[in-house]
Amino acid sequence: MLDRASRTAPGEDSETPVSVLAADGTLDLESEFAAVVTPELTIGLYRDMVLARRFDQEAYNLQRQGELGLWLSCQGQEAAQVGSIRAVNATDHVFPAYREHAAALCRGIRPSELLSQWRGTSHGAWDPACYRFHIYSLVLATQLLHATGYAVGVKVDRSDEIVLAYFGDGSASQGDANEAFNWSAVANVPILFFCQNNQWAISTPSSAQTRTPLHVRAKGFGLSSTVVDGNDVLAVYAATKMAAASVRAGGPPVLIEAMTYRMQGHSTSDDPRRYRDDADLETWRLRDPIDRVRILARHQGWIDDQFESDLDEEARQLAAEARAACLALQPPPLEDTFLNTLVSETALLRVEREAFTTLEESYE
Repeated sequence: MLDRASRTAPGEDSETPVSVLAADGTLDLESEFAAVVTPELTIGLYRDMVLARRFDQEAYNLQRQGELGLWLSCQGQEAAQVGSIRAVNATDHVFPAYREHAAALCRGIRPSELLSQWRGTSHGAWDPACYRFHIYSLVLATQLLHATGYAVGVKVDRSDEIVLAYFGDGSASQGDANEAFNWSAVANVPILFFCQNNQWAISTPSSAQTRTPLHVRAKGFGLSSTVVDGNDVLAVYAATKMAAASVRAGGPPVLIEAMTYRMQGHSTSDDPRRYRDDADLETWRLRDPIDRVRILARHQGWIDDQFESDLDEEARQLAAEARAACLALQPPPLEDTFLNTLVSETALLRVEREAFTTLEESYE
């Protein structure tokens, strides 16, 4: 069971996900990872998750109101993202897929930058070098090759930096993922692969994708690996912290499989009711990553009504900021389509752009 505590260290084979905090908010004080649990860490991770969920809900609402073309929700996966991103250094470069909104917010990326791509006003609105967080990629697993290549550069530069690469269980079936795993192990580059196994690759369950758990498959490539309860933010933090230290010290690349659940559809264009039942959804609702931390923090006296009221107001303000930022985003001139096709405009592209501009002006 996901909520059963395990004392298996990252890197050792285990079918039982590493867990510190049970679904009912009970802390396993005998766990080797219990030492990471402090009031400051717990409260900080709780705040990050609450804000991320409120932002995610606002973006979902905006899409349903026609303000965004598409949205891929991270609801239910906040612990996997917040716990992992907070466990690495701010200078470590991150390669996300397209659902890592909670991780992006933790890196300081603004709502306007996060929403721009989904509103169709940019191909990626933030500077990866500034945030040490690459732009989203909607092509499955392509970011893993990019991350591996970047990690090769880090090794050549003899930097203390490591690379954190996010992907989903569906992406693990792609050739790009397997090539990245193999090459990173052969070259022994400083990379940490983090799989959010949310149980579904659109409408295909994990059981229909692979006969062997991903963290076990990783061993065949020469990666160190572990499996963690992805809805336990404290366990995710501890496991990622340990894995990052190992990679940074020159150890082999690590793959962490975080067992979590996608509460919404694959995207706002998907209807999950067609392929999963309500009982399964309800089972995972009882394992909500935010609820269990709230219970722990309240029980320990680390947060009170005033704290939660202040946090609710902060979340409301974030949602309002996101809405205002979204509505303020204006589409780029259609002429930019030609200017962005190639790095340097060719003579043919210039002729086509000028012809388009002339046509466009004729309608004014």
